[in-house]
Amino acid sequence: MSLHRVWRVGANIDTDALAPGAYMKLGIDQIARHCLENRYPDLAGSLRPGDVLVAGENFGIGSSREQAVGVLVQLEVKAVIAPSFSGLYFRNAYNLGLLAIVCEDAGRIPEGAQVGIDAAHARIRVWAADVADDGSALPPPLLELPCQKIPDFLIERALSGGLMRQLERQYLQSDT
Repeated sequence: MSLHRVWRVGANIDTDALAPGAYMKLGIDQIARHCLENRYPDLAGSLRPGDVLVAGENFGIGSSREQAVGVLVQLEVKAVIAPSFSGLYFRNAYNLGLLAIVCEDAGRIPEGAQVGIDAAHARIRVWAADVADDGSALPPPLLELPCQKIPDFLIERALSGGLMRQLERQYLQSDT
């Protein structure tokens, strides 16, 4: 199980904060630079591939713009963990290859912690920030939190990089 660094963001993160309207004519790589800049000005530049956002309720409310998911995919965010998501955001997340994990106890995950995501068993394990993820045995987690079960086909879709990549792969396999 790989560990992912946690960045906490608040509740009611809307799609305009994730992908600000002022930049919508730019490419996704440019929009990503401005992700959440009104609430967390340094966040987009501080994220590393594999990091995780832990949010409050109502993540992704607002419009249906896919760029609000695309910026997190572009920034190589592994997952968003929140007590609730906008239905459109949740659907867009899996279609674009982002894990959206519903966890009622997400508020218990501290900033800077490291999490292990066991999507198949609907569990989030939380370790301290200084636990080494070097392939050696991990100590027992500080917390183990239940999450809402994600259907296997959605996990596969997210891990495949989204619906289009999943369909491309299936097409190429059927063509051989």
